[in-house]
Amino acid sequence: MASLSTSNSTLLMALIVGCVMMAASASNFYQDFDITWGDGRGKILNDGQLLSLSLDKASGSGFQSKNEYLLGKIDMQLKLVPGNSAGTVTAYYLSSKGSTWDEIDFEFLGNLSGDPYILHTNVFSQGKGNREQQFYLWFDPTADFHTYSILWNPQRIIFSVDGTPIREFKNMESIGVPFPKNQAMRIYSSLWNADDWATRGGLVKTDWSHAPFTASYRNFNANACVWSNGASSCKSNAPSSTKGAWFSQEMDSASQQRLRWVRKNFMIYNYCTDAKRFPQGLPPECRMS
Repeated sequence: MASLSTSNSTLLMALIVGCVMMAASASNFYQDFDITWGDGRGKILNDGQLLSLSLDKASGSGFQSKNEYLLGKIDMQLKLVPGNSAGTVTAYYLSSKGSTWDEIDFEFLGNLSGDPYILHTNVFSQGKGNREQQFYLWFDPTADFHTYSILWNPQRIIFSVDGTPIREFKNMESIGVPFPKNQAMRIYSSLWNADDWATRGGLVKTDWSHAPFTASYRNFNANACVWSNGASSCKSNAPSSTKGAWFSQEMDSASQQRLRWVRKNFMIYNYCTDAKRFPQGLPPECRMS
């Protein structure tokens, strides 16, 4: 009976940890997010199941998560601004605060009707970014909702679109590259005018006759460690199995093959191949890949 009791206690502890961890994953925007700016241009609709941001000539809009997270897997479905979206940027990212902040970015750069969106990604660690990779998408991101995911564990960050990995940023602290794993981050999103740089380097300006521009969000999910009052909901001494598969997840051979397919066919900029930008030599993580 003693071994059975121990087994039950272990199972109960795993369930408790799992329940605490999953507390942030209920897909209700009223519970999970605050609209932080835009003077009414951000709206939560359909009993908390849908959120929309809009942009007009006076202002854009944005929201942030109520919770801070320190490692996890974050999913959100987005439907981007349709039609002539040139000059607009829809940003969806994780970020901490302070002068040495960490950040994991998706940014969607609008374009003229019929031209593809550019998906811009970046990783900041201890206030240093300059790790841009950009992609075209293999579908129209304005026609329907698609899932954009960030897997963030101690070993790697994986950006995915509809389950297809498009980028992996590995922990290379062993060669002196800072990795974002010590600062809790909130989820932020905004829709704003960036026509000084967003489309063809600022050559194409926002056409305000098409305003208001609107982006929509649904099906948020955070399978993640919530940071609150200086402590994580994922106990540091708990086995990684209780934190979820994401905590130790890496790409299998099929995922690596899909990543290569994306990089070959849809990547349009990679800082790791931009030798002109780094005349003193490419960043160390680039030399390792």
